[in-house]
Amino acid sequence: MPKVSGWAAHAQGAAVAPWDFERREPRDKDIAVRVRYCGVCASDLSAIRHGDPAAFPLVAGHEIVGEVSAVGDAVTRFSVGDQVAVGNIVDSCRTCPACRAGRENWCHEGVTLTYGGTDRVDGSRTQGGYSTEYVVDEHFAYPLPSGLDPAGVAPLMCAGVTTYVPLRRWGTGPGRTVGVVGMGGLGHIALQLAHAMGAEVVQFTTSPDKATEARRLGADDVVLSRDERQMAAQTGRFDLILDTVGAPHALEPYLTALAIDGTLCLVGIPEQDLRLSPLSLIVGAKNLAGAGSGGTVETQEMLDFCGAHGITAETEIVPAHDVNTGLDRLARNDVRYRFVLDLA
Repeated sequence: MPKVSGWAAHAQGAAVAPWDFERREPRDKDIAVRVRYCGVCASDLSAIRHGDPAAFPLVAGHEIVGEVSAVGDAVTRFSVGDQVAVGNIVDSCRTCPACRAGRENWCHEGVTLTYGGTDRVDGSRTQGGYSTEYVVDEHFAYPLPSGLDPAGVAPLMCAGVTTYVPLRRWGTGPGRTVGVVGMGGLGHIALQLAHAMGAEVVQFTTSPDKATEARRLGADDVVLSRDERQMAAQTGRFDLILDTVGAPHALEPYLTALAIDGTLCLVGIPEQDLRLSPLSLIVGAKNLAGAGSGGTVETQEMLDFCGAHGITAETEIVPAHDVNTGLDRLARNDVRYRFVLDLA
């Protein structure tokens, strides 16, 4: 099996360090990808610092952009030299109703994740994109949209599809008013997507200094969520509010801001359980929903949409040898808006 170089944490909470390890030889439907960029996601930070001790050594990274360097004998979708992207799902059962519908993220048997997962063929543990090469079944790889910055595409493979899917599901478009809660790695992409879909878009933020940037990225209005008067003025305004915040916060003010039959969809994952008054849902027939990631059909649709509208993540490029600095800054929320490792 070929040796590749990566950046791994060898124990829970340990610093990430260079590590040489083995990748499998490409199977008949596999492609080998020479990794150029890999996004640094909050879930990477959580896995490295708080993950299952049995999962180490761990190579994180599930927002991969690179070039095809080898193909298996039965590969039909890609050739050597193609520019491709790989996300956080690299296999599924392929036979359950969700998989047959192209919604592999809800596979009844559970998906194989890009790292920390179990390979369905040989039982080995998957290692991620903080490495020089990745090997993946062509079914879970995607052509890189032409004309987009490759580094800016990398975070679309997680943050992009996670926000695109609920925006599409709940009918974002002209004549609809959509709120985005939080303007971080997820929120700043959701804002661009909702604007490109033609909705009136309102950015909720706790940071007054983000107002100008929010308007630059497509917000029609900006609401400071810590200002009670501004929040009270939103009552009944929104068809959909997409909540991207991963820290504990009250949901009732956003439910109040929904129109009749409106939906508050959670894509951020606070550490604490949610608590809310049942009446905040009953009055106005409000809906509380959740969404996460996307299958192959939705991911390809998201990439096509971003390619057509010139949407990428706002990124800061970090040399691979500075990955620990990036993780430390991410832990302090010191990033606007996504870190991407340069692995070329």
